[in-house]
Amino acid sequence: MTTDQLTSNYPRLYHMANAGMWPSLREKGLLSTTALLDLFEVEGDERFRIESCHRPMCIPIQHPRHGAVVIRDQAPMREGALEKCLVGVTPRQWYELLNRRVFLWVTEHRVKGLLGAKLYRDHEHTVLTIDTASLLAVHREHVTLSPINSGNTLYNPPKRGAFTFQPIEQYPFEERRRKRGLSDAVVELAVDHSVPDLARHVLLVERRQGEQILEILYSP
Repeated sequence: MTTDQLTSNYPRLYHMANAGMWPSLREKGLLSTTALLDLFEVEGDERFRIESCHRPMCIPIQHPRHGAVVIRDQAPMREGALEKCLVGVTPRQWYELLNRRVFLWVTEHRVKGLLGAKLYRDHEHTVLTIDTASLLAVHREHVTLSPINSGNTLYNPPKRGAFTFQPIEQYPFEERRRKRGLSDAVVELAVDHSVPDLARHVLLVERRQGEQILEILYSP
């Protein structure tokens, strides 16, 4: 796949965060779990519990200088099902692999599906729309693509491992498009570690619950 193919077919990227997170995201950027734990100086048993194990619920962390943030849950990733679909990695390695990345959807129907999911539809969320070309202009070397929802093991989960995340130029886009159609040819765009300059690339920030747009938080 080429960068031009990626930007022309998926000109917008989407991210769902916890409600109330836009001020922190605007200031600190979009940080992976690992990046947040580094910034908040979380170590020892607490770090292991957050970074190397399954998170069935959201976990708040605090820092005397950086304030408070909430690390999202991994509720759709059931450990029993995960163990059966992993190839070449252990559950701990998979959790740590995911936690080193920031994840963005490449189609709006994916974020709408997440907003409408049973686990999330009764809660408010912050939804960001991001310009793909702008993000890639700065972070392209740190981007990988995934053909699956890597954090979900519900409903007959596909095999996954280190091979799941591929650089743009190695991603088999044409093959996937023939088999799955354009909307599912690419599922996730992941950025290694963080997007500290997130505000430069954001086109729209909304407060949503389910199908409802409750408030426009930012529109340039």
